[in-house]
Amino acid sequence: MSANSSMVGQLLWRGPVCISWKQDPEGAIYHLANCFLLLGFMGGSGVYGCFYLFGFLGTGYLCCVLWGWLDACGLDIVLWNVLLAVACLLQLAHLVYRLRMNTLPEEFDLLYKTLCLPLQVPLQTYKEIVHCCQEQVLTLATDQTYAVEGETPINRLSLLLSGRVRVSQDGQFLHYVFPYQFMDSPEWESLRPSEEGVFQVTLTAETECSYISWPRKSLHLLLTKERYISHLFSALLGYDISEKLYTLNDKLFAKFGLRFDIRLPSLYHVLGPSTPDGGPESEKDDEEVCEPSLSPVQATPTSVQHVSPCSPPPAATNLPAPLSRARMSRPDSGILASRSPLQISSQVKSRSQAPLAPIHTPEL
Repeated sequence: MSANSSMVGQLLWRGPVCISWKQDPEGAIYHLANCFLLLGFMGGSGVYGCFYLFGFLGTGYLCCVLWGWLDACGLDIVLWNVLLAVACLLQLAHLVYRLRMNTLPEEFDLLYKTLCLPLQVPLQTYKEIVHCCQEQVLTLATDQTYAVEGETPINRLSLLLSGRVRVSQDGQFLHYVFPYQFMDSPEWESLRPSEEGVFQVTLTAETECSYISWPRKSLHLLLTKERYISHLFSALLGYDISEKLYTLNDKLFAKFGLRFDIRLPSLYHVLGPSTPDGGPESEKDDEEVCEPSLSPVQATPTSVQHVSPCSPPPAATNLPAPLSRARMSRPDSGILASRSPLQISSQVKSRSQAPLAPIHTPEL
């Protein structure tokens, strides 16, 4: 123990004993090798930082091999630097392999940057989602139909990557589907995993379109297994459906000149079928017929005043159904004040009031 301590003390205090120092400096290869090693150890972290680090270190060790072979003439110097250079080259090969494995096709890479990267979705999780759709990009030609109303089964969930798709029902245009929107999110959310159904709208490509599609069973299995992916799809689908509903709301605003609230049951009467012709005229006649007229006898003050109920004209028995509440005009306050409670109640009962919540909601 004392011998070891004395040896360590001798090395620390006295230093190595050199017979003679070389007067000539080492060659240029030796100094070049040390420059490369210095640059290599200044590398950062991450994949590209590791590329920088091992690239410069490997080059520096190769220069050391040349220096040991040509100038130093030391076999041990050559062998150690060869091993270190080979280790750096293996690290570079591993980094290239990882980058090749992490590389996605152009469409999926753009989809990740547009849809998932703002939500900070991990790349590995995104790869599981892409693997579920088998990394296939499908196409639609112009005027080609993706789904037909009442015929196409709901057996997949699709996301539009490029192009524009028109959604219609009974030949009536509803809205468009634009890139990075789900094409059939309402149909997906309308069914449980064990249920089956068909499309209630028709989807037609207006331009050349590309999209990805997840099979229904495979996606349900993935959502059941991965809770994070299930929450992610719930958020994306909910946002997509709300965008489609607000698109319909803006369409109603442009058509009627009023902005309707899609959350109110009264929107049912706006979307519902219109009444036959002659409705507004019959409604106006209904308001004018029941307006009482004051006679000179009724104008004299009496203790008991008799009011005769208004009798509807013969033509009023065959009146068509009144318009919906959203299009009815409010009667004048003076007319309401001049009517008796019996007249008002009879008129309210005669008109078919819409329920607070629609029984048969129109399918959008």
